[in-house]
Amino acid sequence: MGKRLTGKPVSKAIYRAVKEDISSLGVEAKLVVLFIGDDPSARFYVRNLENRGAKVGIVVETRHFSGDITHQSLLSIISELNTDSTVHGIMLQKPLPSQIDEDEIVLSIAPGKDMDGFHPLNMGRLVLDQEGFLPSTPAAVIEMMRHYEIAVAGKHVVVLGRSAVVGKPLANLLLRKSNVGNATVTVCHSHTENLAAITRTADILVAAIGKARFVTPDMIREGAVVIDVGVNEINDGDRGTIYVGDVDFVGCEEKASAITPVPGGVGTVTTALLLRNVCLALKKSMGLA
Repeated sequence: MGKRLTGKPVSKAIYRAVKEDISSLGVEAKLVVLFIGDDPSARFYVRNLENRGAKVGIVVETRHFSGDITHQSLLSIISELNTDSTVHGIMLQKPLPSQIDEDEIVLSIAPGKDMDGFHPLNMGRLVLDQEGFLPSTPAAVIEMMRHYEIAVAGKHVVVLGRSAVVGKPLANLLLRKSNVGNATVTVCHSHTENLAAITRTADILVAAIGKARFVTPDMIREGAVVIDVGVNEINDGDRGTIYVGDVDFVGCEEKASAITPVPGGVGTVTTALLLRNVCLALKKSMGLA
């Protein structure tokens, strides 16, 4: 049975470091979350973010808007936040309503306040191995592997999923010349032929495809490390609604040397890293980073 790579000890270490940094700076850090509509999962995440922020000394201010807010109104709000020196970070909570052009909204957020790391400037810095704000989920995968001392250099890592949110930035992070990099990376997607044959060659398989229990035991080799990024809501009969990953955890745990659970794995670390970005933004505003 594979070792379970849980996120709690990783996130605790990050929160502790962020709290110490904020305390030493003696300045209040502030993140503004733009929450549109009333998606239950999004609301739960935002409340958790507010609570976590309070524990480490970061004010998380949620600005809640109705689902019919206009695109232009949102742009105006972001413009004001960009110039507000008391606001160190801006986060756009998804999902967004159809009238909002997400690409234009992301582009309108000042790169220095882009806590999601999705602005083209921050993405470009990531690709070029320059300092910038990293997207929290790909960064969480890296932090998990660093914490558990997963050997990455020279290994074949297969990333299942090519989204701009996880797959693409993660592939670039794994290619970096760093102690959790220098990997040989293959990115697979919906048009990849002989998918299982490729995933079975992976020393480390990262599943970020957004399909519940998509990765089955026959898709991994004996002793592989399996990192599950997916969070999928399904109905499980008598158990009702539950959340599962992109990996068939029960089946794959027997075959993997190490595996992340869902919930309790990578997702646990993403919030911590978002708040670490806010701390970094505060330092930058003070000329300390």
